[in-house]
Amino acid sequence: MKQAKYTLSIRTEGQGLYEFTKDVLNWVSAQTMDCGLLTVYCAHTSASLTIQENADTDVQHDLKNFFSRLVLEDPMLYRHTAEGSDDMPAHIKSALTDVSLSIPVSNARPVLGIWQGIYLFEHRNHPHTRDITLQLMGS
Repeated sequence: MKQAKYTLSIRTEGQGLYEFTKDVLNWVSAQTMDCGLLTVYCAHTSASLTIQENADTDVQHDLKNFFSRLVLEDPMLYRHTAEGSDDMPAHIKSALTDVSLSIPVSNARPVLGIWQGIYLFEHRNHPHTRDITLQLMGS
């Protein structure tokens, strides 16, 4: 059994979904592990990860809009507003989604459906650099 770890930095421009599937595919294929398990981890409390359709950008647009309606940016609703009106809503959105993904690897590739992409879901309004840890265990 082998292990490999890598940290990927993703620059965001505010709320939305940022696909980084190709970065993951390239890194996994360079590890020369045919079979294993890939963990993708977002080390932040106001951003998250998701696997979603990557064929139609309307999906990302609709997801962003849905979460904006679900979790309102109204400072009157929250005690924690130290970093602005989007701070606590970003934490709630992150709690409703995932900060970690487990993806099987087969034939030196993450097992993803034909229309599936790996996304960072940025929940803050302003640009950020998000660190994503990739850890692959396999043979």
